[in-house]
Amino acid sequence: MEFHWPAHWSELLEQHVSFYRALDSENKLKFEQRCTGFLLTTRIEGGVGVEVEDLDRLLVAASAVIPVWGFADWPYLSVAAVILLPGTFNDQFVCGQPDSRISGMVGHGLMSGKMALSQPHLRLGFANDNDKQNVGIHEFVHILDMADGDCDGFPERVREFQYCAPWFEFVRHKVAEVERGKTNINQYGATNSAEFFAVTSEYFFERPVMLKKKHPQLYQYLSEFYQQNLAEIAQQNKAGEK
Repeated sequence: MEFHWPAHWSELLEQHVSFYRALDSENKLKFEQRCTGFLLTTRIEGGVGVEVEDLDRLLVAASAVIPVWGFADWPYLSVAAVILLPGTFNDQFVCGQPDSRISGMVGHGLMSGKMALSQPHLRLGFANDNDKQNVGIHEFVHILDMADGDCDGFPERVREFQYCAPWFEFVRHKVAEVERGKTNINQYGATNSAEFFAVTSEYFFERPVMLKKKHPQLYQYLSEFYQQNLAEIAQQNKAGEK
């Protein structure tokens, strides 16, 4: 299928996606190409009352590309569609109920192969780079985690590394710290190892310098896993602005 990248899409990425903004011109083109590849294989649909705009398509694609930026030609074969809902929802994907507190979820059963995201929360995740929360990236990290068949916080790539066993023990230790309130990591990260991996990945992609300063070992593990040294890039860009 042929696809022509609209010129204003690059402007939208420049305005709304800081990860893209930090890239040089060559890598910006690669980022656009990978977003295109994702959008050619994954439908972006709106739920009742939701109009999907170009910005939404780009933010979903960016959410998918950013975690796998360090991996060449990573295919999201398991995601056929991303459905945007008008707000938070419950586990039946219904909004406006007392238990509608979910902003993102990877579907199972009849929803297998689909992801649901709150449209407002998707946009907020990219509008605020300082809150260490990005629901789009969070859910695509779960997809990455599930590539080996299990969403357990120990993705297949982790098993390839020599620090596989230390990582398992490290996660258990850090989850216990979160449970005891002994760390600044969001309490939701203590839910299980899968959520710890997704939550700390949000920190890695949104606040890499802070993560490296406060949790250097965690930053090192995530940097080696994702093959991205975002703290160094952020510091170089900051120095270049002076």
